[in-house]
Amino acid sequence: MLPADVQDWADGGRFLTTPSGRIFVRSAPGAGPTLLLLHGFPSSSFDYRRVVDELAGQSWLTLDFLGFGLSDKPRWAGAQRPGRRRSPRVYSLLEQADIVEDVLAQTTTGPVVVVAHDMGTSVATELLARDVEGRLTFDLRAAVLTNGSVILERASLRPSQKVLRGPLGPLLSRLTSRAAFIRGFARLFSSAHPLTADEAEAQWALLAHNDGHRIMHLLCAYLDERVRYASRWHGAIAAWTKPLSYLWGLQDPVATVNVLVGLRDLRPAADVVELPDVGHYPQVEVPREFAVQVRDLLSLH
Repeated sequence: MLPADVQDWADGGRFLTTPSGRIFVRSAPGAGPTLLLLHGFPSSSFDYRRVVDELAGQSWLTLDFLGFGLSDKPRWAGAQRPGRRRSPRVYSLLEQADIVEDVLAQTTTGPVVVVAHDMGTSVATELLARDVEGRLTFDLRAAVLTNGSVILERASLRPSQKVLRGPLGPLLSRLTSRAAFIRGFARLFSSAHPLTADEAEAQWALLAHNDGHRIMHLLCAYLDERVRYASRWHGAIAAWTKPLSYLWGLQDPVATVNVLVGLRDLRPAADVVELPDVGHYPQVEVPREFAVQVRDLLSLH
């Protein structure tokens, strides 16, 4: 059974069918361009629940990526064939970007602006790259990147992330427990805005939903893609001709200030808002301030 606040979030959404699987979506009608909110690893659209409370009158949409939250979490590639071992499902940020395009094709007709966090920042930069190439299927007008290790070599990965990327990743996924997850997740929050017990239970419930905690090593493949597609995604940040801003919690122990410095080097003219006493999850730690800054950076008034 899901915690009450997670169940409320689930009840307010719907599932859309895509070529990749069923994707959980929440949205609201309103004025202006549709604000697309992209979450990170290992969480879900639930991260934005208090942010959207501050967006009355604004059109918005958020979704759970494949493998996350309430969306489908396939563990194996294809159907089981007699006498053959099944191959693990390959998760890719390119496919997650395809899913975003497919969801928007089913739901949205007008212009879109995007806010992306953590892993979602790399999905967003793939969307920017497609826009630069002239093949993005929706009208993306502006973007805000927040606390994502887009420049991986400047980040300070958690020990668990390093293990999940390696040969012991499947073992760590099998051994992941509620207590271990919550202990590690709490370290991502600032001392000024620590992880609450209710938030911890909600995040664990969404991760463990349909055994999602057992595929964390598969989901972590996005870190390797950040290396593989670095020139493409970093190039898109520099080359995209539309407004791009950074909104950053400065107490982030993973996507550190060093990452923000690198992003500023890629895009010197970008607007930057720094949140001094905030950690890796500004949308959870300070949702009202986050919403105010997003509205300002994207001119959503």
